[in-house]
Parts: sequence; C-alpha cells; structure tokens
Amino acid sequence: MRILLTTCSYQDTPGPHHALMEAQGWDIVRQRGPLTEARMLELAGDFDAILCGDDAISRAVLEKSLPRLKIISKYGIGLDKIDVPATKQLNIPVLFTPGVNHTTVAEHTFGLLLGLTKHIVTTAAAARRGEWLRLTGHEIAGKTLGIVGLGRIGKEVAIRARAFGMDVIGCDPYWDDAFAAAHAVTRCATMNEVLERSDVVSLHCNLTDETRAMIRRDKLATMKDGVVIINCARGEIIETADVVEALNSGKLGGYGADVLDCEPPPADHPLLSAPNCVITPHIGSRTYESVPRQAMKSLTNLINALAGSGETHCANGVI
Repeated sequence: MRILLTTCSYQDTPGPHHALMEAQGWDIVRQRGPLTEARMLELAGDFDAILCGDDAISRAVLEKSLPRLKIISKYGIGLDKIDVPATKQLNIPVLFTPGVNHTTVAEHTFGLLLGLTKHIVTTAAAARRGEWLRLTGHEIAGKTLGIVGLGRIGKEVAIRARAFGMDVIGCDPYWDDAFAAAHAVTRCATMNEVLERSDVVSLHCNLTDETRAMIRRDKLATMKDGVVIINCARGEIIETADVVEALNSGKLGGYGADVLDCEPPPADHPLLSAPNCVITPHIGSRTYESVPRQAMKSLTNLINALAGSGETHCANGVI
C-alpha cells in the first residue's frame, strides 16, 4: 500500500499519529504541501491513497490517479481544493475531519482581532526596533460582531465574543435556534444585513461559487466606516484588490486573515504591505493540541476505509 502524505503540520507536529501510521507497514511518500496541480499531476498514478492538506486535486489529477487510487483522506474540513463532484463520478471516497479544530481557529480569530484593535502587532514590532510607538486602540466590548457562517467554528467565536461583552449577530443557511437562544445571537435575514450592522465581521463560511469574492467593493461600501474584517475561512472569499483599496482609503479599519488567495504568497502580495492589516500563514488550526486530533482523525478515517470497517467521516457520499 503506497500513501502520499502532503500536509506539513501533520508531519511537523509530534503526536500519536506518527507511530500509528508507521505501524501500518505502508510505503509512505512525504511531500511538503500545499502542492500545485502541476506537481500533483507529476505524482498522480503511483498511490493507493492520498492523505492531503490543501493540495490542488482536480479532475485531471483524479483521472491520472486511477485505477490505483482508492481513497482521499483530507486533513481538515475545507474541500474547495478538491473537485468533489468529480470524485463522486469517479467513485473515489473523500474523507474529512469535522469537529477537531473549532476551538483553535476561534482562538486565532480573537488573536487577530485583538492584534488589530489594540495595535499589538504594529507597536510590538516598533518596540523591537527601539521605537516607543504609543498608538491608541479600541475596546471590543459593546461592539457588534457579525458572524458569516455559524457552524462549529462560528459558534465558538460567538461564545467568546459574548464573554468579551460583544453583541453578536449572524447568518447561516442552517440556523441553530437553540444555540442562538442560549448564547444571545441575533439572526439576520441576509449576509448583507450582517455586513451593514457590524463593527467587526468574522468570516467562517465555506468557499463556494456563491461565496467566492463576496467581500468586494460594492459590499464594502455598505459597511460601517472603520469596520474590521477577520477572515479565518478562505482567502478567495474576499476580492483582494478591493480590500486593499478599502484599507488604503480608511473605509476599512482593519483586516486580519489567516488565509490568502495564494498560499504561500509572492513577496509582493498587496495585503502583506497594506495598512492596518495582519496576515498569519494559515496557522489557525496549527497547535500542539489541534494537530494530533486532526491527524488521528484523518489517519483513522483512512485506516478504517481501507479495511472496510469502523467509523469514517465521508464528505462525498461514496462510502
């Protein structure tokens, strides 16, 4: 059994997943992802299974991987880099790991928010340079946080926002009335309402055709002056040029993101030098606590699916 392992945090972080994988007796080929479609095409066809991160697994990659490829096990929950409809047509199960990283990503969301509103990143960097830069920030207590996507992560963000004394509003096509009532989350009829009413917008929705570039110039124009946007979802949910423009004009008071539309980004990516912008390198779920949970679930998914028994979490309905 030959396995392609591409996710870096799986490989870099200690935990029981390493011993369990070695115990399987597989031939494991390790690559440092995320891999481009071109690189995946070079590798495709030589593996029985792929344990992947955010690698580009297109229809062309899938077709070249057959007939040998039996299973794709995703480390994480985002499936936008995988051609899921093609996997269904080609009868390739896609496994994923829901419920393992929501705490970590919610914490990271508030790290970005506090870093921006208190100018922590800017002033700490200045202090290292010997500059005593005393900027005036903002409290988040009493502000309205709008959450777009109230799934597991969005709910954890809502709980923490209430603890900070924020008012919380949100929208999600699968609204949880019981959760909203228990945590005083007000439902908005549309995403536009969330954007218009919020002092801070936190994005926690999947990347789909509907959400791609949904934060763009016309939407930004309807938002409050000085609004802060936090993006721990996907970089492609925003229109990068429009967000940079809003940061430069001051319409947008801050943008904090753990994701970009190109990862890793080129050195001249405009968000890396934009004012009031904090970018982290997709590490929101990369903690010593979360990584072993994700790694073990992605690995046990794969082991059980190959064995044809035991619990698996299948995203495309093939199993």
